[in-house]
Amino acid sequence: MTTRKPYLVTAEGLIKLQKELEQLVTVGREEVADRLQRAFDDGPDDDFIDNAELEAARNAQSFLEGRIQEIEEILKNYQVIKDDNGPHDYVRVGDWVTVVEVGFDEEERYHLVGAAEADPTEGRISNESPLGVALLGAKVDDIVRIKAPRGITEFRVVKID
Repeated sequence: MTTRKPYLVTAEGLIKLQKELEQLVTVGREEVADRLQRAFDDGPDDDFIDNAELEAARNAQSFLEGRIQEIEEILKNYQVIKDDNGPHDYVRVGDWVTVVEVGFDEEERYHLVGAAEADPTEGRISNESPLGVALLGAKVDDIVRIKAPRGITEFRVVKID
């Protein structure tokens, strides 16, 4: 039996996942069941195959159940990222890191988290992403390099907190 490495989550991320699971299992499933029932009721009795709403409702149910399974899997095997705010001079999972792309002036700030709670639109990047991997262990003023579609991109670490 292969032991799978635990999913890394912040304490805040763990709470969000638990709340999301609760919402999906209760409200989400009920909404999908209602949608499926309406699609069955509205569809032609002899031709459910051509019922687009029924197909959409089944897809929504499939997505919902997949997300429930994903969260349950995470919650079976997770490790909370220690939030010791003591001083340290290198990037660790759980840190906020401010970087600037070499050749540009605009700073970008990221929260380095486990893959289970990564959301780049909210500034949370995975420790397994190319930038996350490059940042781990970096110090302020270090230049990290990542392979991007347009070639190698370099970032300078500005701040770690």
